[in-house]
Amino acid sequence: MEPFTNVRGAAAPMLSANIDTDVIMPKQFLKGIDRSGLDKGVFHDLRFLPDGRKNPDFVLNQAPWYDAKFLVVGPNFGCGSSREHAVWGLRQLGIRALIGSSFAGIFFDNCKRNGVLLIELTQEQVGGVGKSVSEEDAAVIEIDLPAQKISLADGTTLDFAIDGLRKDALVSGLDAIGGTLKLSDEIEQFERRHFAARPWLS
Repeated sequence: MEPFTNVRGAAAPMLSANIDTDVIMPKQFLKGIDRSGLDKGVFHDLRFLPDGRKNPDFVLNQAPWYDAKFLVVGPNFGCGSSREHAVWGLRQLGIRALIGSSFAGIFFDNCKRNGVLLIELTQEQVGGVGKSVSEEDAAVIEIDLPAQKISLADGTTLDFAIDGLRKDALVSGLDAIGGTLKLSDEIEQFERRHFAARPWLS
């Protein structure tokens, strides 16, 4: 995974509550057995009109949020089915982090495994960030994961909490397999001790 340290970019406000995984990644994009091309499916029914043209009213089709790296989202974002495609698609679209007050549990875990940083703030803080980035000249923010800080365009900074293991994995760019391989020496030492004490198992 791409390490997440200090990332700067536009943050798009999407503050509606209960945006579910069918909205994030509609079911017609779940047919493939690989992960390719899912960026086209993200928010498809919001991003595009029935005739295929981009919907000019959708925030990600507007400047300066075309290439947003972050989304500021409403409560319970990612509810609905467990489809991991939603997170794969967000990542392929270039989304590095989501800022919200609450996220659906399975969606939260899927983000954790696929390199998308979820930041939980109070609803009041999320509302403030969403209002700030809604202004075209204040859309760019910076997230410093090692320092656990969000810097807004007006100089305001917000601290955020994160589980230590999740932070280390994101900063190091390690998925679950990478995290396990990092412990290869300890695993091998355990195996040697285990089988030496129980030779009948080897």
